Amino acid sequence: MSMKSALANLSIAAAVTFAIQPIAHAQTDAGALEEIVVTAQKREQRLIDVPIAVTALGGEALERRGITNVQGLEGFSPNLQISPTPGNSTAAQIAIRGSVTANPALTWEPAVGMYVDGVYVGKTQGALFDLIEIDRVEVLRGPQGTLWGRNTLAGAFNIVTRKPSGEASGSATVDIGNYSARGGKVSIDFPTLGAAKINLALAAHQRDGWVSNKVGNAPTPPGRAASTSDLNNSDTKSARLAIDVPASDVVDIAYRGDYNDVDQNSSFSQLYRSSLPFLTPYVSKSRLTSATIDGPSFERSKTQGHSLTIDWRVSDTNTLRSITAKRKLTWQDGLDLDGSPLDIARTQRLSDYSSTSQELQWIGNSGGLQYVAGVYYFKDDGYTDNPQAFFLDFGPAVGVRFKSQYGFTTKATAGFGQVEIPLNDQFSFTGGLRYTNETKTIARCAGLVGIFDYVPCLTRAEKSFNATTPLAVLTWKPDASFSGYLKYAEGFKSGGFNGEAGDPANPIPVNIAQVQTPYLPEKLKSMEIGAKWLFADNRGYANLAAFHNKSQDMQLSIFEAKGAANSSIKNAGEAKVNGAEFELGWRFEQGTRVQVSLGQMSGKFERYVDRGVEVAFNRAMTHLPKSTAAATLDAALGSMLGGEARLLVDVSHIGDYTLYAFPLAVLPAVDPASVNSALANDTRVPSHTLVNARLSLGGIAYGSAKFDVALWSKNLLDEKYIQNMIDFGPGFGNLTQVYFGTPRTYGLQATVRW
Repeated sequence: MSMKSALANLSIAAAVTFAIQPIAHAQTDAGALEEIVVTAQKREQRLIDVPIAVTALGGEALERRGITNVQGLEGFSPNLQISPTPGNSTAAQIAIRGSVTANPALTWEPAVGMYVDGVYVGKTQGALFDLIEIDRVEVLRGPQGTLWGRNTLAGAFNIVTRKPSGEASGSATVDIGNYSARGGKVSIDFPTLGAAKINLALAAHQRDGWVSNKVGNAPTPPGRAASTSDLNNSDTKSARLAIDVPASDVVDIAYRGDYNDVDQNSSFSQLYRSSLPFLTPYVSKSRLTSATIDGPSFERSKTQGHSLTIDWRVSDTNTLRSITAKRKLTWQDGLDLDGSPLDIARTQRLSDYSSTSQELQWIGNSGGLQYVAGVYYFKDDGYTDNPQAFFLDFGPAVGVRFKSQYGFTTKATAGFGQVEIPLNDQFSFTGGLRYTNETKTIARCAGLVGIFDYVPCLTRAEKSFNATTPLAVLTWKPDASFSGYLKYAEGFKSGGFNGEAGDPANPIPVNIAQVQTPYLPEKLKSMEIGAKWLFADNRGYANLAAFHNKSQDMQLSIFEAKGAANSSIKNAGEAKVNGAEFELGWRFEQGTRVQVSLGQMSGKFERYVDRGVEVAFNRAMTHLPKSTAAATLDAALGSMLGGEARLLVDVSHIGDYTLYAFPLAVLPAVDPASVNSALANDTRVPSHTLVNARLSLGGIAYGSAKFDVALWSKNLLDEKYIQNMIDFGPGFGNLTQVYFGTPRTYGLQATVRW
């Protein structure tokens, strides 16, 4: 048995036996764990008191694991998958309990709501940003539509940044690694200026790519160089500003600003399968380190956010909170879709997006009642230019250029409330309700450049969607160290319009209808039973959750290649997913931590009508691995040079899963359209296990400063795993591209704190 296989089996066995959440606790004494305070219910609570399947990771734990980006959070929570969308490294594809949005089109809504300091991040584009000065990350699994709002059907990511200390202090970090990786971060807490506490943090990281490109002769966009440099490289810059001002004894004002800038070549689109004979020489099933692609390959992402939070303590038991926010995104990419030196297929997206939100919350308690009520307003608008070109190497008689543009707006309003009612000394009931109304518009234009528009540029549509999402929870808490709950919740993901739809093979009226016909909202009903337990004088904890989800009108990402490369949302009817999640952690007296976790799922379509035919029995559920598992050892190795030596090893495993809802088998008598189509197995991601390790020496004193040094490696065993793929289907020569995950990286990190 290989070392890689042994570690994989060890991690799975440990997870099956124990199951765990990565520890998000701070040390209080030689053995006990102090529970992190979370705000999953819009008020501060101990993790054990929250009747939600939630995993939290504190800022120090993030540093110990070397997690600097949202994508690095994959594996620390059961039934959670995080990956970039195909071809991009900043667009998020986050799946929780099998629900996911698999394409970065601006008109599509994510299944997992992401929040930064209580502010909703509206789109998947630009959502894989760097994490700097983070206090904690909370992953809430299951529908969170009552308190968290729009598009939290699968769950929510709540990222809480660190508050300024008001004291003169700071830190500086320098990183170097293989693939010429280099970077650093500086964080400064300024002494209190008047009443204001201020923190400023700046970070920058660069890394060469692990795929060298040998060809770069295609026309390039203005101001950009051809893709002659490495693919899969990384170049990011981030900034964060936090200002806290106590305006009076009862009013606190907090400003948060963040900025992320990414300018790099795109991930390599590796040709994995093709029935086109002229592409056969470039097909490879192995992870390549060199490529010959002709098209410009780039990704440019700029995001910024501003929020103003005002807390007014109206009384000792009631607080009025206002959160006002503005976010902006500029995002561009260019992809060579065929992965060869031939000019067969390439595409670009150039997107601009902005959102504005305002939320008012009333948080309080009275006579044993705990309650939250509020109103919410959200508005966004965006525009995408999506040119495409195909078969240009074969001359004007064969080659074709497509134009595609769309713009959209969304206006959403909501009112919500939730109250926890004690029934007796051990039982309590929580009830919640949210009403949401959204109005969406679309303006669409698509056609063959210089020939005709098969979607005329005046094509427009508008549609309103609304939903009421309830919550009911019965909680049993016999003492401070145990809680059990039974929960019913509903989730809602808004419907909308397919900005990238339109089949040039169909007559113009059909294409207009495709654009103007909205896809339906997805609704989810969830039953969940769970328990949380602190034991051994708070040295250990265990969490358990089991759930049954039933989706109505599940929104599926369908990739079609009929003329142009089109992605669209189609509703699947009904589906159900069952699953269980286990988490357990233990801290030894000397400071060593051990943690394991396990998630398991199974699901199927119960109704799926495709072109008038019931095909539920012959369609694969997507992003539904049967198992996810993780194990962490954070070992104290003793003192050295006046500091503390530690070894941290993370092992995470994801079982195989399917990316597209394609037929499981070719059954022409039942589904004629499936003949010669790509099967589900062609888009199946094999199971894989990743090992990360970090050896650190922290707290070395020199004068008034303290130094930390660490050796680290990610994907230590150099697992060659598939991260994502695109299957064009029979309309485009069964062309399939895959995107392999990052190979082994390693480096040295040094930090000084003062």
